[in-house]
Amino acid sequence: MFRRVAIVTDSTACLPQQLTDQLGVRVAQLQVRIGSVVDDEARVPVPKLVDAMRGQVDVGTSPPDPGAFFWAYSDAAASGVDAIVSLHISTALSQTVEAARQAATQVRVPVHVVDTQTCGMSLGYAVVAAATAAAAGGDANRVLAAAQHSLRNSTELFYVDTLEYLRRGGRIGRAAALLGSALSMKPLLTVADGQITPLDKVVGGERAMRKLIDIAVKRAGREAVDIAVEHFDASERAGKVLEALREKLPNVRRFLVTQVSSAIGAHVGPGALGVTVSPV
Repeated sequence: MFRRVAIVTDSTACLPQQLTDQLGVRVAQLQVRIGSVVDDEARVPVPKLVDAMRGQVDVGTSPPDPGAFFWAYSDAAASGVDAIVSLHISTALSQTVEAARQAATQVRVPVHVVDTQTCGMSLGYAVVAAATAAAAGGDANRVLAAAQHSLRNSTELFYVDTLEYLRRGGRIGRAAALLGSALSMKPLLTVADGQITPLDKVVGGERAMRKLIDIAVKRAGREAVDIAVEHFDASERAGKVLEALREKLPNVRRFLVTQVSSAIGAHVGPGALGVTVSPV
């Protein structure tokens, strides 16, 4: 079926390229800086970034250039669509939405730029919902409604070994209240109203993982959901969390394990792990 609406997102959606290719989603890359070298995050190897962070090398991130969005929008417009829906990371965490809006004014078809007030696979699953509605022939209103339904009910939970990387990058939000915690206290966080917000704090990493799993199971309830387990240099830990969630959640339509984008990893730090619970 001819698609009336094209979907654009950014790389913090953490969607595997195979899936974005399958869904026909265009992805604008955030930039990652290691020392003085800046590149698209897709071209920054995770081991290189992890080594830099552990070696105390200064790292940072920046939004895509407006030109990246202009070419993504122009390519979509050239395919003959009536409109573009562009879904992006919270403005409290990145100026990506502003870059998208600048580019949108230069395109000949309507571009609906959405600040999703989240990131990671909460954003990713909203992109999947929008792309699925578009593939079914939905117009812009239907596609936006599908994305908003996903965003309204999704939960983004995550664990970090330390809040230091979030503090360095200025992305700590309301979680700053936890900075005085003892080293043995491991923070559990969420994204609320576009900001990183404290959820709980637990003594020890293993207990924190169990608590994270329990919260995810409670948020999922008995409804059909999609689950994503995201990690940054913590594949073994992610595998264990996935296995536990499989045992506890019988009504999961889709399980996905993915490494978070380097732009997110640069702020959460090595060892971080997240769980997304998204309604079907």
